Amino acid sequence: MLLAALALFLSAPLAGAQQQQTSPGGLTIQSPVLTIDAERLFEESAYGRRVIGEVDARGADLAAENRRIEDALGVEEKNLTDLRSTITPAEFRELADAFDEKVQNTRREQDAKARELNNTLEEARVVFLNAAAPVLEQMMREAGAAVVMERRSVFISSNAVDITLTAITRIDSVLAEEGTVPDE
Repeated sequence: MLLAALALFLSAPLAGAQQQQTSPGGLTIQSPVLTIDAERLFEESAYGRRVIGEVDARGADLAAENRRIEDALGVEEKNLTDLRSTITPAEFRELADAFDEKVQNTRREQDAKARELNNTLEEARVVFLNAAAPVLEQMMREAGAAVVMERRSVFISSNAVDITLTAITRIDSVLAEEGTVPDE
């Protein structure tokens, strides 16, 4: 009951904003608080789709490289195991230690490549949000808002104050028009 009353109380001042909301690109919302889904903003923007596509392609290449390395190491391990009966335990231990070191180094190198790929994506998000900030600030002023909050941080709100789709449209347009599509 209390939750229903809270929802009714919070949505009442926004009823006018719901009726005023226009199509993506236009903004007639009048609200002191707006929400945005920052993840969706990045992922559905032209820039975000391009970066994610590039990172996914590089990730697929890395996965294929990992499979090739794993296959090669498997063959090397089998050869080492087959060699065991023909050499002394000391010689085998030396070869086994060298193989183990090779495996550990390879694992570290491949893990570093995966981290680099994740860092590339996170850095691209920051670059995008920095480039998008002026557009979001303009939308905030147009709506008479004092704050734009991450949608996931809001307990309850009206969908009328979510500007994500409109922001994607505007950001794509502004960045393309200005020729300022961010570079990583």
